[in-house]
Amino acid sequence: MSKDTSKKPVRSNEKKLINKAVLPKHLQHINKMAAGIDIGSKSHFVAVPEGCVDDCVREFQSFTADLNELANWLEYCGITTVSMESTGVYWIPLFELLESRGFEVLLVNARHVKNVSGRKTDVLDCQWLQQLHTYGLLSGAFRPAEQVCALRAYMRQRHMLIQQMSSHIQHMQKALSQMNLQLHNVLSDITGETGMKIIRAIISGERDPQQLASYRNYRCKNSLEIIQRSLTGNYRDEHLFSLSQALELFDIYQNKIAACDEMIEKQLSTFEDTNKMDVTNLKKQSIKKKSKNAPRFDVRSHLFRMVGVDLTVIPGIEAYSALKIISEIGLDLSRWKSSKQFASWLGLCPGNKVSGGKRLGSKSKRTGSYAASAFRMAASTLHHSQSALGAFFRRLKFRLGAPKATTATAHKLAVILFNMIKNRVEYVETGADYYEIQYREKLIKSLNARAKTLGFNLVEIAT
Repeated sequence: MSKDTSKKPVRSNEKKLINKAVLPKHLQHINKMAAGIDIGSKSHFVAVPEGCVDDCVREFQSFTADLNELANWLEYCGITTVSMESTGVYWIPLFELLESRGFEVLLVNARHVKNVSGRKTDVLDCQWLQQLHTYGLLSGAFRPAEQVCALRAYMRQRHMLIQQMSSHIQHMQKALSQMNLQLHNVLSDITGETGMKIIRAIISGERDPQQLASYRNYRCKNSLEIIQRSLTGNYRDEHLFSLSQALELFDIYQNKIAACDEMIEKQLSTFEDTNKMDVTNLKKQSIKKKSKNAPRFDVRSHLFRMVGVDLTVIPGIEAYSALKIISEIGLDLSRWKSSKQFASWLGLCPGNKVSGGKRLGSKSKRTGSYAASAFRMAASTLHHSQSALGAFFRRLKFRLGAPKATTATAHKLAVILFNMIKNRVEYVETGADYYEIQYREKLIKSLNARAKTLGFNLVEIAT
């Protein structure tokens, strides 16, 4: 008969171990005086630990006086740290107020705390946030320093103005097409020097195609005769009215962007100098076509003064692209332990979706990061670049397609920029030939190893 071990007595040393057992670190009360706030457009629900006050959940309106009352109540309860969801832009006033009052505030991604047990209500949401934060299971979203936040606000405002301005460029093009003025077919950009002179002349009352074509810049690819033929159309009053209004709105946005550039330059001047070298020692770059939407001041000198290294030597990274990235991530990169974690935060790494030992997918995570978009845009411009990154991008594009090649090259750009800023090292360009030689040696080594497993030896053929 088998021996019954179900009621085996517990030894004395085993009893001691059971008595000394403690909860794992992730289940201990790490933040005992933590509060959770469910953000709303009209009101906020706040939960504090039980025992602080009789009513541990309260609702506060979103008016400024109520937000001050909320902060006073948290101080009365002895709260030291607060967690809140990033709901729209409604969290910003409360976040800034609590941070100025000395609270440690964690901004939490709503997708990370959405599994609320039971029915979903505002009260349960704030209590769930408070409970998770008490056990230290929440991590705050990245938010740069106040100085960088102001720069980021100006840059995003500028980006919004450019987007709004582009719609009025389409309105001008539509009005010209309705009058059968084929200006967009003979000019690469109707908002260039030639296009704007012609449009302003049309608004002023000029109708002679020969006179309008005389505004052609010498750099235009199409001849004077072709441009003249494109300017023969049916000038109707309603379409001219639409064209004049679109042009007026375009000019307004141009002025607003110029005003935004002044504020950006003013904000950049507040950053501390980290480079002892004079900006006049910057190496002259090869002449490139300046972006039409680039700021109207010397961005490269400001970046060199702030960062300490010249970020524009990275292939694909222009001064404006570097400025957009700096405005999003700041200059203090200690938040990320390594360049790998930085690239993962940007969403530029393959996914790792595994279940039951089987890989279900490797798609990169979706992200709305402006910095990631800037890296992807920079990577997509490397198709014709005679650099190591350009050769890498072309090879991956041929093998995997443009989307994956763009993400992989953007990952390399992010790692390079991270190391340059954090370690203050210059970028050294090896060239496309060096990359091709490395790739060839790597391929030969792989073929040799594969041939040996099959019992063969590779022999190089003299050419």
